[in-house]
Amino acid sequence: MKTVSERRTARGELSATGKRHFLIRLAAVMVGGMFLDGYILGIIGPVAATMMGDLRLTSLEEGLVAAAALLGILVGSPIGGYAADKFGRKPLFMLDMGLFVIASALQFVVDSAEWLIVVRLMMGVAIGAEYSVGWPLMSEFAPARLRGRVLGLTLIAWYSGFMAAFALGYVLTEYTDLGWRTILGTSTVIAGVLFVSRLGLPESPRWLWNVGRRDEARLVARRYLESEADVADVEHEDVRPGTFGMLFSRKYWRSTLFVSMFWFCAVSPYFAIATFADSVLESYGLGGGLAGGVGLSAVALSGVVLTVFLIDKVGRRVLTVPPQWLATVILAVIGLWAGAPPFAVLVLFLVFSFFNAMYNTLTGVYPGEVFPTEIRGIGTGFAAAVSRVGAGIGTFLLPMSMKTLGTGGTMLIAAGVALLGAVLSQWLAPETKGKSLTETAAGYGH
Repeated sequence: MKTVSERRTARGELSATGKRHFLIRLAAVMVGGMFLDGYILGIIGPVAATMMGDLRLTSLEEGLVAAAALLGILVGSPIGGYAADKFGRKPLFMLDMGLFVIASALQFVVDSAEWLIVVRLMMGVAIGAEYSVGWPLMSEFAPARLRGRVLGLTLIAWYSGFMAAFALGYVLTEYTDLGWRTILGTSTVIAGVLFVSRLGLPESPRWLWNVGRRDEARLVARRYLESEADVADVEHEDVRPGTFGMLFSRKYWRSTLFVSMFWFCAVSPYFAIATFADSVLESYGLGGGLAGGVGLSAVALSGVVLTVFLIDKVGRRVLTVPPQWLATVILAVIGLWAGAPPFAVLVLFLVFSFFNAMYNTLTGVYPGEVFPTEIRGIGTGFAAAVSRVGAGIGTFLLPMSMKTLGTGGTMLIAAGVALLGAVLSQWLAPETKGKSLTETAAGYGH
């Protein structure tokens, strides 16, 4: 008689060890994309002064260089989401990284502000598409018992990428003769490795089933999914095309509202308070430099790590709702406490960063869970675009607010945004721990 392992091999199914290795590989290449997102944003800081002098950038051009990647994400995420739902996860997962490799390599030869802005915009488009395909693809392969933890790893990767890039850029700028083009172009190495690592990955069985390719879906599901229950759940998928309008349908408008505005409210105060905190750190001699760029991110990273550890044990809501209320209170205290000693403001900021990072981790989990397969890509992409609007507001309107309203008024506005997120999450944040994707994406009416 054939063993269970031999029977599985005969019908193309991997062993339990093989399935575990596949999941690790998929998680690694997806997490790598989020690492790159943090990396390209973090690497700019250490070379900004040299780059500005070499290219003779105006203040406007410097701002556009910094903003180009965010704008690219704003454009790339909904387009990538639409394409991922229409043409499949697999081709987009390769195409976005291929675009990133090309754009990143062009950084070695840029010779004008205009070209640098275009290149950084292309990189942002690729990262935006990565948001829209990476999370859906990972959620569609991950077992329910591990899905929150695996998706949450992306936020660890983002903070780690930012910290690694800032540290590397700082060291290369201070202690080597490498030019700023070479330092920016270091992202090409990571992107190239990720592109090669993605070759041969399978298409999502849920997407295959959704577009009517049922035999292929069954083969992929049986080969890669962890359990028979996961395989059976794939066959619960509807066979229907997704449309952008479905995001605002009676069944899914709450999902769209929650994911988009939760994400918006999570990132907007973070960018505002991070900018404000730099002036506080300067009073301690920590503003800028290696300590300022890496140390503060490390506090946020610890919040993400704790959340990833707990998410599949305690659930989503307890890590989403209470931290937002705490963040709201902290921002309000900073705004109302006129004349607070710098040490107190510093402590409050660090506590805010920790709790904000906790619920920010859920921005990488909920999008892949609450939308059905036919609009999982476009739903994630739309929410990512809305979040980048929040990031832009936090980054670019803050200086004006600081001048006209002062730090107190600015922090109260940030507290108001956090309050909106807390109220929305109290109302709409679902508990998806341990549920199949069919259950999590059933809509609020079911």
